[in-house]
Amino acid sequence: MYLNIKRDAIFVADSHYNEKRLEFRIFLEKLQSGEVKCSQLFLMGDIFDFIAGEIDFFIKQNQDIIDKINELSNNLEVVYLEGNHDFNLKKLFPKVLIIERKKQPVFAKYGEKSVKIAHGDIFTPWHYNLYCSIIRNHYLLKILNFLDFNYLISKKVYYTLIEKNICRKMEDFNSFAKNRVKNYNSDIIIEGHYHEGKSYEHDKKLYVNIPSLCCDKKYFRLADSFIGENL
Repeated sequence: MYLNIKRDAIFVADSHYNEKRLEFRIFLEKLQSGEVKCSQLFLMGDIFDFIAGEIDFFIKQNQDIIDKINELSNNLEVVYLEGNHDFNLKKLFPKVLIIERKKQPVFAKYGEKSVKIAHGDIFTPWHYNLYCSIIRNHYLLKILNFLDFNYLISKKVYYTLIEKNICRKMEDFNSFAKNRVKNYNSDIIIEGHYHEGKSYEHDKKLYVNIPSLCCDKKYFRLADSFIGENL
């Protein structure tokens, strides 16, 4: 699979939407009203603070946002790269191109340049990969959903995530980015996950870490220059 990135494409990452982090709702409403315009939208993962296609509580909690994404997908191309907080999404978004973690990075072209796109939690140690496989297991999640009486499990997860501080920055982004670039063989690398909102060029490769929508109040356009736009 490869994608053609359009000139007006918007990238949104790590909004971690919940009742306290409303930036993604604001962004979607601006798309719906036409205040923000694009013909192609990349949702780069961790858009919701948590959601999985099997867990009823989180689907109900986020139904309005699900509906807004589906409405937008009728009129523009939406690509959703699953993250570590949002997965097993295909049944929720029938017209959205869902890219699972195991299919990332996805190859794209932007003009003459090659691009690799991923949420960012790949090229990781085996124990993290094992954890990712377990938490995405459809049957395990169905069992947990069945055992979730009065949503006690889901509410515990929900309120734990709400209180989590997710807006920290690295001390040495350049060293981190240099190591990330080694995993890729494209002109441009685009990731979310790390909430940095910075770019780094090494060995003729450009690494871009998309700003976190909830932390930086910015989304991202891939145009002549790499500029994050304020929400």
